[in-house]
Amino acid sequence: MRQRASAWSQAKEKASRGESWFGCLVMLVGMAGIVGFALLGMAWGHVLWGRVAPAVPGGGYGFAAAVGALAPIGLAVVTTTLSRMKWRTSALRSLGWAVASLPGVAGCLLWALVVFAGFRPKHRSDWGGACHSRGEACWVHVQYPWVWAVGLLSTVLVSAALIAVAARVTRLRERTRPPS
Repeated sequence: MRQRASAWSQAKEKASRGESWFGCLVMLVGMAGIVGFALLGMAWGHVLWGRVAPAVPGGGYGFAAAVGALAPIGLAVVTTTLSRMKWRTSALRSLGWAVASLPGVAGCLLWALVVFAGFRPKHRSDWGGACHSRGEACWVHVQYPWVWAVGLLSTVLVSAALIAVAARVTRLRERTRPPS
């Protein structure tokens, strides 16, 4: 009995060590992702708002509207594809649905990058023309004072449209479903 108990504790200790290593690996990957995201925001934020936004039809407001529409569309793609996964019945098909969700994840990450790059930094005394010439994020709110409202309105309108389409599709499926 004692030998069986010690074998059980050794197996439990090995499993807990493996879980600990996996937990540490997940934390390290998560932290590397956050650091990489922050570095991307610092490296490309001024390019997105300084070069891309003025080139979009409608300028910064058109860019904000397009970016605002990107979040609900990306989330819809992710939720639609990941809700179709059934690992127990078909692992290969589930893997295909997981891969199909990656464009939605990329869209959501791009949305977050653009939004975070447009945040206004802490108020500094040098927010005059020097900030605009350096290309920091503070000039976005000076040049486009209602950019947040346009992005938020776009997000709300596209979300409402996607919800209406989903409700309509659900109603049509229920009508065409044969009675049981």
